[in-house]
Amino acid sequence: MTTSDSTTATPFHVIDRRDGGTGGEKWAENTEGKPYGAGISIILESTDEPGSGPRLHKHPYPETFVIRRGRAVFTVGTEELEAHAGQILVVPADTPHKFRTLGPERFESVNIHANDEFVTEWLE
Repeated sequence: MTTSDSTTATPFHVIDRRDGGTGGEKWAENTEGKPYGAGISIILESTDEPGSGPRLHKHPYPETFVIRRGRAVFTVGTEELEAHAGQILVVPADTPHKFRTLGPERFESVNIHANDEFVTEWLE
């Protein structure tokens, strides 16, 4: 939806998304910034399923993970680390990475791609 502020008539965008799942749902919602003139793309991720997450991949731009809830084991390059709610991980461009959630609590993250569209090379 494109709209404007009545005081400045500057166009801006409001992107509606469904409310986060409750109980046992796994979902990821992808929004590319290109249609909105934004230089980033975002994945909103949420799951109750321990062990879930993307397989090894890389991007030609950095990816930033804002962990809002839960825990996950991240593989970044040759390093493995456990990350938890309240932490932010920045993965450099062209660095292989993946994660798997640990549970038992729900995992939620905002994954920010520093590009106006998703470009992913799957490595496994």
